[in-house]
Amino acid sequence: MGVMIDGVWHVEEPKPAEDDGRYKRQDSVLRDWITADGGPGPGGQRGFKAEVGRYHLFISQSCPWAHRAWIFRILKGLETVVPMSIVVPMRDERGWVFDNSVAQYRDDVGGRDALNEYYRLGRSDYSGRVTVPVLWDRKTETIVNNESSEIIRMFNSAFNGITGDKKELYPEDLREEIDAVNARTYQDLNNGVYRAGFARTQEAYEEAFDQVFACLDWMEERLSASRYLCGGQLTEADWRSFPTLMRFDVAYVSAFKCNKRRLIDYPNLWGYARELYQQPGIAVSVFPDIYKRNYHSASPLRNPLGIYPKGPEIDFSGPHGRDAIGRQAAE
Repeated sequence: MGVMIDGVWHVEEPKPAEDDGRYKRQDSVLRDWITADGGPGPGGQRGFKAEVGRYHLFISQSCPWAHRAWIFRILKGLETVVPMSIVVPMRDERGWVFDNSVAQYRDDVGGRDALNEYYRLGRSDYSGRVTVPVLWDRKTETIVNNESSEIIRMFNSAFNGITGDKKELYPEDLREEIDAVNARTYQDLNNGVYRAGFARTQEAYEEAFDQVFACLDWMEERLSASRYLCGGQLTEADWRSFPTLMRFDVAYVSAFKCNKRRLIDYPNLWGYARELYQQPGIAVSVFPDIYKRNYHSASPLRNPLGIYPKGPEIDFSGPHGRDAIGRQAAE
């Protein structure tokens, strides 16, 4: 996938000195924070003031981590406040790239060819993976943050004074529960499918596989008595799970060998996924055909011929049946 070392792009990533066959995701390192007044972030991070048009979001349609940031941009009405550019769905030897001849995949900030150029511009000695999403500051020409879980927290609150949108997706009274749910779904589902798909030993694959389906079983049971993962209101916990669910049947079942059950085999999860998909504005961020092509792209280890499956056909627009769960919870 390529990596930057001291600001220079390298096509081949260096192999770790020790490799037990388990996939290990690298932590994001660009972790500053946008706040309403430019003060420090919640953990003391360097603060950037929320302003209209100052920040730009770079995402990929195929990446579930970027999908989170796109969803929060929609939910919080930030489309005109934080402009967005989309990279080409398939990476090449330069990593994530733009196609400035096509409006959909054009770099609307600097007309650059590859996202790694922004990493180099923002930090000339940057070492690490070039990932999406990226929150770019046009004023100081630097990356504010490339960690999706933090970008969505910023989008949830930093711009409220500008937009007037007071919708709270991380309510104070539910934060402990949301954090607990997030911890499990991140480890066992969001990242769990990658740990299964990128495992290099049978033992590592089966370990991750079992955790993925234990998590889905746990979510299915939780949703049998609760409309959403943390009660009767949509929260950050739901939207962090949603991108993985959208990709599950069309990509992870086959490409990552997570084939014990499909999403549509879980009555509550299947209805829940459809309800979230049908929330206003969300459907435009979902691209099942792109997911199929991206996750089944040519890979010497996983798919040497690059042939992607024609199916399955999935309709997320049908009745979701979750209203009954909401009435039961209210009673």
